[in-house]
Amino acid sequence: MEFDEQEHLIIKALIKDPRMSDNNIGKLTKVPIRTVSRKRKKLEQENKIDYYVAVNHKDKNMHLYMVKFRMGITKSKLMDEIKKEPKIKSVFTEMIHQSIFAEIDGHIAILMRVEGSSDTEISENFNGKILPAMLKNHGQDSIIGISTIRLSDSIRFFHNYLPFINVKHGKIMHDWSLDSIYV
Repeated sequence: MEFDEQEHLIIKALIKDPRMSDNNIGKLTKVPIRTVSRKRKKLEQENKIDYYVAVNHKDKNMHLYMVKFRMGITKSKLMDEIKKEPKIKSVFTEMIHQSIFAEIDGHIAILMRVEGSSDTEISENFNGKILPAMLKNHGQDSIIGISTIRLSDSIRFFHNYLPFINVKHGKIMHDWSLDSIYV
């Protein structure tokens, strides 16, 4: 995506603190406040920036499941079936921290970060709830392979957030330079 110089500065300020007011962004970046307001609104309306809150689950265990589908199953087919899944908004929300489409050796795959209070709970939830639902939705012969990796601490996410280095109280530290933020 291409951004002009002012948009770059506004986005960097928002990455540093997504709750920063237009007035404070203007003061920090030297972009006129009315321009900040106008450009921020445009960036939001064009879906070029997103905001959300993530709960810090430091005490949760996480596993990465890589579910590889047989040839002939497409991303669009999976997406259509996922949209019809009744548990997608309830049960799976509690267990699946993140899921991403991927490609493994020419096959469509879904990568899932599944969380739980213990490794056993994660395994039980995946094998007892998630996997049966996937087979029901996508077909008993749809999955040709599953791999899993136990995850530890995050080092970096969204390019700029380094929990052990520059994040304090849920946002990038005040003294972290805008020049050090990637857009």
